[in-house]
Amino acid sequence: MSAPLFEKIALVGIGLIGSSLARVIRREGLTSHIAIATRSPETLKRAEELGLGDSYSTGAAEAVKDADLVIVSVPVGSSGAVAEEIAPALKPGAILTDVGSTKGSVIAQMKPHLPEGVHFIPGHPLAGTEKSGPDAGFAELFENRWCILTPLPGTDPEAQEKLSEFWRRCGSNIDTMDPEHHDMVLAIVSHLPHIIAYNIVGTADDLATVTKSEVIKYSASGFRDFTRIAASDPTMWRDVCLHNKDAILEMLARFSEDLASLQRAIRWGDGEKLFDLFTRTRAIRRSIIEAGQEIDAPDFGRQVVAHPEKLAKG
Repeated sequence: MSAPLFEKIALVGIGLIGSSLARVIRREGLTSHIAIATRSPETLKRAEELGLGDSYSTGAAEAVKDADLVIVSVPVGSSGAVAEEIAPALKPGAILTDVGSTKGSVIAQMKPHLPEGVHFIPGHPLAGTEKSGPDAGFAELFENRWCILTPLPGTDPEAQEKLSEFWRRCGSNIDTMDPEHHDMVLAIVSHLPHIIAYNIVGTADDLATVTKSEVIKYSASGFRDFTRIAASDPTMWRDVCLHNKDAILEMLARFSEDLASLQRAIRWGDGEKLFDLFTRTRAIRRSIIEAGQEIDAPDFGRQVVAHPEKLAKG
């Protein structure tokens, strides 16, 4: 096993992403010491029971002291408060990154609090499941997934390469984008699908002519796949909507226009237009599988997410 990349890594937040990081950091020997911080004493206790770290604290400032790498894994709306708390305790030369699904907002919240000499390199691993909490994590979460870094002007190249190497050892592929472009891309590939899923499941919940028992009983159809997405952490997705508002609203407007066009095709019996749309969208699914970002398996590969060992067995 290679030498540790960092002497001490601090994980601020120990939900799905943080606990998965703790597991893969331990497995790959990426540090000599994992410090875990979370505000909830119950969550901290559970992380300790699971043996995810070497030290545990409800205070983020205590955890980041002397850390060479600090990874903030909190809902994006809490980023500024965390940065303000940890800023005085960050050591010169430390690398600070995050895992938030929006980047423009996180940078605006965190950057003003950070001292000179700290390498702030925002990041976003595109990995997750609908589950949350320290029990939800698993070391294989980042395997062959993309981690997007959005370095700021003047970022130290050595620090950026060291952080990239960290994510590569966690199993990720690395890409870089400017924050605005990241937020637009994520609005269409992640944020809009979640909003649509929440809305469809909410519509079914409100529909008086269809009982909840029928919705549950017959959910082996497409509805079930929307419920998986709509089961995601509500705090996180509330914050995403509030903190990537402009990009999400732009994509919602595009979606609404396309939906109106589809509505007209159905109303006027335009089978050719419907067939063309459904053919094009089917090809997107095949492309995602070919790119290695999904597996061509029944049940959308959910059994592999729940039981990663099945991936190794093919």
